[in-house]
Amino acid sequence: MKQDPTDPHPLTAQDSLVALMIAVSASDAQIRTSELVRIQSTLNHLPIFADYEQERLAAVSALVFELFEEEDGLDALFGLVREALPERLFETAYALACDVAAADGNLNESELRLLEEMRYELALDRLHAAAIERGARARHMTL
Repeated sequence: MKQDPTDPHPLTAQDSLVALMIAVSASDAQIRTSELVRIQSTLNHLPIFADYEQERLAAVSALVFELFEEEDGLDALFGLVREALPERLFETAYALACDVAAADGNLNESELRLLEEMRYELALDRLHAAAIERGARARHMTL
């Protein structure tokens, strides 16, 4: 999806999904290879990203990292996401973020806090969020 230069919103709906995946990956100050592979796989295989220009990944990543440097950067990120992402995709955004968080087989405290904040900011129903989390956990189990 091409970004319209006259659009006042810096993120598209697809960018918003990508930004939340990057945010959960970067939340512990360590972006793991397994998380990057999960993000790339998601971009390559999910229908919602069929027309996404993957070269935007670098710009979206830079925006997330820049916002994480600011005091209220996370609030700003959620504001941008809520503006660009249709409400019907809030659960999708959370599911993608949960998949990235679970990709390395370890959920640390900072990832859990960010996911909790995401649930709140996206006004997700607690039972729906629990089902999404359980699905992510089930998909990333190992022997």
